[in-house]
Amino acid sequence: MNTILRERPGLPYSAARRATNLSLSVDVLETAKALNINLSQTCDAYLRKVVKDEQERRWRAEYAGFIDAYNDTLREEGLPLDEWKSF
Repeated sequence: MNTILRERPGLPYSAARRATNLSLSVDVLETAKALNINLSQTCDAYLRKVVKDEQERRWRAEYAGFIDAYNDTLREEGLPLDEWKSF
């Protein structure tokens, strides 16, 4: 599944949830619990960011050739409609 994660203003995480098992460092887990940190929300938010960053990295890698070619064209020919720019 190649789903693009989008920001969800006002919603910290998706309503659809699935239980999963994680292995966490004991010291970090105990400290997080002592600080009343919601592990599910924290892990979900961080994983969402990691997934989004990786999707962006892959998109840039996939389209790097096109972007380079477009930038070369702009350097050689200038911006389209640039001759009619009034500022």
